[in-house]
Amino acid sequence: MPFPAQILALPDFQGRFSAQRLDADGCTVYFASYPADTRIEEHAHDTENAGVIVRGKLHLTTAAGERIFGPGDWYTLAPGERHAAYFPVETEEIEFWFEAK
Repeated sequence: MPFPAQILALPDFQGRFSAQRLDADGCTVYFASYPADTRIEEHAHDTENAGVIVRGKLHLTTAAGERIFGPGDWYTLAPGERHAAYFPVETEEIEFWFEAK
C-alpha cells in the first residue's frame, strides 16, 4: 500500500531516490519509495541515519557486511558510515536523517 495522500502531498526530495520530505527540528524525515531492482552505490552521509522498512526489502551493505531488512525492521548508520543499498523488490521506507551534534 502506498503512503497516504497527506504524505504524498509533502514536498518532493530532489536526490537519488523518490521521496517526500518533512523537515523537523534537528532531523529530516524522508518517506521513500524504491522500484524493484534499485541499487544505490556506496556513499556516506554527514548525518546519523535511522530507517524502518514499511514494505519490501532492503539489502544494506556496510564494512560489517550485508544485512537484509524487511517490513518493521529498523537500521541505523553512524555519520560518515559508508554503505550501499539494494532493493530487490518494490520497497517503501521511512528514513530519519539526524543532524550531527
